[in-house]
Amino acid sequence: MKALSQETPEVRRHQPKGTEAEVTVMYGVWGLILGAVVAIIVGFNWGGWTTSQEKTEAAVLTARAAICVAQFTKDPSRHQGLKELKAVSIWERAAFIERGGWHRMRGEEKASDSVARICAERVDALTQK
Repeated sequence: MKALSQETPEVRRHQPKGTEAEVTVMYGVWGLILGAVVAIIVGFNWGGWTTSQEKTEAAVLTARAAICVAQFTKDPSRHQGLKELKAVSIWERAAFIERGGWHRMRGEEKASDSVARICAERVDALTQK
């Protein structure tokens, strides 16, 4: 069996083309690209990175929940509502808020279920104080 040397066509075909510096730069650039892709995947999946769209949605949800709590506390029948809210199980409190209509903004027919859920949690927290 003949040993492959540097001079055979099979070995030359698999060697990188260009000078040693060019080859090093090429591998370095590919390493940077691969490293950036891995960092982005890890950061968004497990690192807690978020997009501006997610931050905007969270801020809107927080503001709407605060408005819901304010509407609940300004309701003239809020004392009766608090008693009823305490009587309702934790799992049904968001539905109670929805039935009261406090989670809807002015002019809205249907609001997000998330607003009612967060509003119910915050109103419940106010009753605990």
